[in-house]
Amino acid sequence: MTDTAQAQRPHTVYFFGTCLIDLFYPNAGLAGMELLQRQGLKVVFPQKQTCCGQPARNNGYQDEARMVARLQLDAFPGDWPIVVPSGSCAGMMKTHYPELFEGTPDHARAVAFSARVYELTQFLVDVLGVTLVDKGEKITVTWHPSCHSQREMGVREQPKALLRQLANVTLIENPREAECCGFGGAFAVRQAEISAAMVTDKVASIAETGAAEVLSGDCGCLMNITGAAGKSRKAFTGRHIAEFLLERCHGR
Repeated sequence: MTDTAQAQRPHTVYFFGTCLIDLFYPNAGLAGMELLQRQGLKVVFPQKQTCCGQPARNNGYQDEARMVARLQLDAFPGDWPIVVPSGSCAGMMKTHYPELFEGTPDHARAVAFSARVYELTQFLVDVLGVTLVDKGEKITVTWHPSCHSQREMGVREQPKALLRQLANVTLIENPREAECCGFGGAFAVRQAEISAAMVTDKVASIAETGAAEVLSGDCGCLMNITGAAGKSRKAFTGRHIAEFLLERCHGR
């Protein structure tokens, strides 16, 4: 961590839980918050937070998306970083909130909000400069990034940098890592056949790595990949990287 990063290290952060974590992967959210707390940070979870608004925006409902997004602007009023355990939701908030509110009285507020948004692994590496000590058994894993984490948040190497700190973890690169898994929220419903073909390819590429587990920072991707893997009886399992790191380093 640089001297500048050290000087800018916050004492308090907000945590945005995401819909999928709230409903399907609560342990991933709890793990993300505990990782931050173990770095000495106070983690604030606003009870009035809801969806980031991405489903509405992606389906063309711009007014409805603004209504939902405005709730988030209200729910995170303090000048603290907003840490998000999802590149997809983080991408919506950081990239699309300013354009969503362009020409409205809330534009300046949306711009200021977006500047405080970080994906979880990005925050751990780029802001906190965390050092990890592996306490787990030997395991081979591979990494799956979401499209939004790569292309909107610029998060590519940070999660892998964390995994490479773990002495007993072998990270196998997937040559097709950057390809979409086919989820895309409503895309998987509206273009079901295309989505199914994409996740079939993704699952096959993961299986070919020989990894025992695929890790990701986005629960939508995990739900899609592990569901398809289970249906095709592939041997690997999947988990959010926050849960994996907490277990490896803190035995939780």
